[in-house]
Amino acid sequence: MSCIFCKIITQEIPSQKIYEDEHTYAFLDIHPVNIGHTIVIPKIHSANIYEIPDIILTHLSKTVKKLAITIKKAVIADGINIVMNNDSAAGQIIFHAHIHIVPRFSNDGFTHWRGARNYHPDEMSSVGKKITNLISI
Repeated sequence: MSCIFCKIITQEIPSQKIYEDEHTYAFLDIHPVNIGHTIVIPKIHSANIYEIPDIILTHLSKTVKKLAITIKKAVIADGINIVMNNDSAAGQIIFHAHIHIVPRFSNDGFTHWRGARNYHPDEMSSVGKKITNLISI
């Protein structure tokens, strides 16, 4: 397989491992947004959130929570962003599901949600109905 994250898991490509268990592997991002920026991946190859088996996603979420708490303390961050990009349009570059834990600092200069918009009249209700009508959980 040519997946860079699969190669990191098998140690064909080196990484600064932070954590590993039966289902997940976590390592420092080589191009961090801030110091301590960590990537958490499932050991099973899944391209994105849509493909991860639910039981693995549950375990991945628990690992992310545990590491977010630890990383925040370790780098004395003021906050943490948890980010997962799914599909190219959302910024996904490596097509192995992964979650970023990004330590944040009050003075780091990063901003959020540039270009936020408001719903047009009745648009919120229409979109809400489209979503709820398709929920099959």
